[in-house]
Amino acid sequence: MALTGYSWLLLSATFLNVGAEISITLEPAQPTEGDNVTLVVHGLSGELLAYNWYAGPTLSVSYLVASYIVSTGDETPGPAHTGREAVRPDGSLDIQGVLPRHSGTYILQTYNRQFQTEVGYGHMQVYEILAQPTVLANSTALVERRDTLRLMCSSPSTTAEVRWFFNGGALPVALRLGLSPDGRVLARHGIRREEAGAYQCEVWNPVSVSRSEPINLTVYFGPERVAILQDSTTRTGCTIKVDFNTSLTLWCVSRSCPEPEYVWAFNGQALKNGQDHVNISSMTAAQEGTYTCIAKNTKTLLSGSASVVVKLSAAAVAMMIVPVPTKPMEGQDVTLTVQGYPKDLLVYAWYRGPASEPNRLLSQLPSGTWIAGPAHTGREVGFPNCSLLVQKLNLTDTGRYTLKTVTLQGKTETLEVELQVAREC
Repeated sequence: MALTGYSWLLLSATFLNVGAEISITLEPAQPTEGDNVTLVVHGLSGELLAYNWYAGPTLSVSYLVASYIVSTGDETPGPAHTGREAVRPDGSLDIQGVLPRHSGTYILQTYNRQFQTEVGYGHMQVYEILAQPTVLANSTALVERRDTLRLMCSSPSTTAEVRWFFNGGALPVALRLGLSPDGRVLARHGIRREEAGAYQCEVWNPVSVSRSEPINLTVYFGPERVAILQDSTTRTGCTIKVDFNTSLTLWCVSRSCPEPEYVWAFNGQALKNGQDHVNISSMTAAQEGTYTCIAKNTKTLLSGSASVVVKLSAAAVAMMIVPVPTKPMEGQDVTLTVQGYPKDLLVYAWYRGPASEPNRLLSQLPSGTWIAGPAHTGREVGFPNCSLLVQKLNLTDTGRYTLKTVTLQGKTETLEVELQVAREC
């Protein structure tokens, strides 16, 4: 009786006898999609009549790839034939241009002349040439300890292994703890500033590897450790002594991402500054007080501040008179500027010459207003800081001017200055 096609399947159900001699190997051993692969059969014995190849876990007709009659070389495709398979006379199976769907278990079933059957098992894994993956992020700018980072490695391959890189190296331990079981999702609750940087994922299998482009994460924090510096020295909470008429620059620094906005205040009143520093170009008593820097982060919505107290140095307390300009000409105005005047001033008086009543130009009362004296010419004006303005100078204004001050404690001090008025050219 001649047997062909599915007849061998019907016989196999009656005469199945499992042997252990048949083995199947792959050539190449690790096939890549598109390769031509041979499932090479080893250990066949005796005179065989036919082969059945199955692509599946059992000897089911639905998994049958092909039946082959040894004596005639006739091959009959089965339900699982994809058009790429061919059986060799020695029982091996050729598959042209394998695809990932060809992966799985393969079974060879043989029949001898006694209609006894043996089976051999093999497994083929077809590896993909992996496309470049992409890292998808819920956000690339997060606030420290408040926001959650969620990264996903997106790849067309569902079988490739995944590994992650941080700034080109291995993930920190805290980040590795946030990996999903399949490694494709990375989650970090309460992100930290040290976790800002470049993230990449890589997909790989035994024959292919591909790494994503980096995605850069920014972590906002601060401001922290707000401090005021003078010449690179921290002065926060200190009192800075400054000589009269000298300059001073105060710098505000902090640890913050992004760089914070700065607001300066002087004695509680906001300054129109908006910079990270404030400059005192010429120190006088009017600049004495508390300087406060407030740093504000527009991303974290947090702020911090620092303050210093600025005072004139002890050397500046000694009172002196400086004409401004120092060499006035007739027709000009001159201000006899008083430096280091008493802070507990009660009254003062200016005299043209020695401090006697007929020579008095003007006096300032405790109320803060001044009144003219016998020597007042109508060109003199007094100021709260004891300074005296003389307008429209003439040559007769040359000479000695005397300032007399009285403090709340009754201390009296007298100071003289010589004014030289130059002739107009």
